[in-house]
Amino acid sequence: MQKVLGSKHFMDLEDRYGAHNYHPLPVVLSRGEGVFVWDVNGKRYFDFLSAYSAVNQGHCHPHIINALNLQASKLTLTSRAFYNDVLGEYEKFATELFGYDKILPMNTGVEGGETAVKLARKWAYTVKGVPANKARILFVENNFWGRTLAAVSTSSDPDCYEGFGPYVPGFDNIPYNDLEALEREVQDPNVAAFMVEPIQGEAGVVVPDPGYLKKAKAICKKHKVLFIADEVQTGLARTGRMLACDHEDVKPDILILGKALSGGVFPVSAALADDEVMLCIKPGEHGSTYGGNPLACKVAIAALEVLVEEKLAENSEYLGKILREELRAIDTDLISLVRGKGLLNAIVINHKDPNAAWDFCLKLRDNGLLAKPTHGDKIRFAPPLVMTEEQLRDCISIIGKTVREFEG
Repeated sequence: MQKVLGSKHFMDLEDRYGAHNYHPLPVVLSRGEGVFVWDVNGKRYFDFLSAYSAVNQGHCHPHIINALNLQASKLTLTSRAFYNDVLGEYEKFATELFGYDKILPMNTGVEGGETAVKLARKWAYTVKGVPANKARILFVENNFWGRTLAAVSTSSDPDCYEGFGPYVPGFDNIPYNDLEALEREVQDPNVAAFMVEPIQGEAGVVVPDPGYLKKAKAICKKHKVLFIADEVQTGLARTGRMLACDHEDVKPDILILGKALSGGVFPVSAALADDEVMLCIKPGEHGSTYGGNPLACKVAIAALEVLVEEKLAENSEYLGKILREELRAIDTDLISLVRGKGLLNAIVINHKDPNAAWDFCLKLRDNGLLAKPTHGDKIRFAPPLVMTEEQLRDCISIIGKTVREFEG
């Protein structure tokens, strides 16, 4: 009889042989389907994190898995040394869906951000006329777009940047949701671009004032500065629109996508732009061995098809309103704030114990729902977009029950 290995075995393995660069919630998952995941002991949970919005289409969506399996049995990788028969199909599908001339495929979200930064700098030198090595790119405080040296060089979070200097030059931060600060900085003709998350995810789902994105784009256009939208987490139906920028009818000059671009099945990311920007980069100046591989392209097409055909943006918009209304209706002092758009939401825990949000997530786990704190007192609530209203109301009941138990 085969011995059943418990959670401790797998956690000990990671602790012994893996780098200690994460602090996971203590649950060991072995299976996922739709909005649910199961641990190694067979207990089922609602997934309220969706792999940081990578699993918008739900775990192991059959349409995406079928595309993966079919392509994996034919051709997985050629590198970009040769053409393949899938990349062009994907490029046409994605550019027509999002309304851009060109797409540059990469693998991870942070690679999409790095691509956008390189595009902006090259455009600044070849089109805007910025003197060599003088281009500046503006970011915002509390941004998060990954952990490469370029990304941490833009961070205002000491956990991200301390101990990793010297930092990449040419990056400056301004306050988020501050149009006056943006207007001041873009007076400098060496400013090439402004890169911003439409909603700050890692910072705790911080939503800017209505009109912020539209006005920021107008300021950038006036001063010939590229507006870069980091939609790696906010994009692909998560906030109730295909892109969070769509809430204000803003078309970024460079659009960064990742995470749910594969439905959580395979690392896929991309930067999209029109020819004036994209064609600044010539052969040999940027690339990736795996970027644009046939397997990724087929998976990405299937993932985008699911978003459109199953109307997941509309479902996100509908369920998000219910979630925020019901969370605000819970009679408690423990939750001091509820915020978000669509199914990208967060609560702020009001408690004197600095570990209260973590402990609350442990109780949620015990009650069958998985979420994770971010920045101490904030907890993201971001379930897969395939969730039904009945399932959502079950989750709201779990949250309400957990609040009562926590207070008790």
